[in-house]
Amino acid sequence: MKVDRVYTRNVVGTTRSASLSAAAELMRRYHVGALLVTDDPPEDANAVGFITDRDVVVQAVAKGLDTREVTVGSVMTPVVGSISDKSDLHDALEMMRTAGVRRLVVTRGDGQVAGMLSMDDVIDGIAVDITSLTQLVKSEVERERDQLDAMA
Repeated sequence: MKVDRVYTRNVVGTTRSASLSAAAELMRRYHVGALLVTDDPPEDANAVGFITDRDVVVQAVAKGLDTREVTVGSVMTPVVGSISDKSDLHDALEMMRTAGVRRLVVTRGDGQVAGMLSMDDVIDGIAVDITSLTQLVKSEVERERDQLDAMA
């Protein structure tokens, strides 16, 4: 399976200098659990990290920090790798495993950011394939049953 079958294309982003409260508001507004972080200004910046709803809670709220004062850059997970949208999913998983991360930046052939690949994306893609395989086996069993009934 290729990365381009499963990665998230419509990624919501923020900047390294944004406050955690602003990042949390973006997550709430767009119903996402992670944002792609870029340097300032975002129009011509590279992806530098990810911030998750868990980062906001564990790194700031649980420690009693003011989320209006703490910046995204101070708690984000840095980007440790990127992968082409044409790459094999196995290579992406190996990169994640080796780096100990749950997300990768996905790039197009021209090197531009195309989206992000998360472990949830991978699980969803595999689940679709397993469901298809289950339907195939079920259909085959029914076909064989019909053939046996016809012979009886």
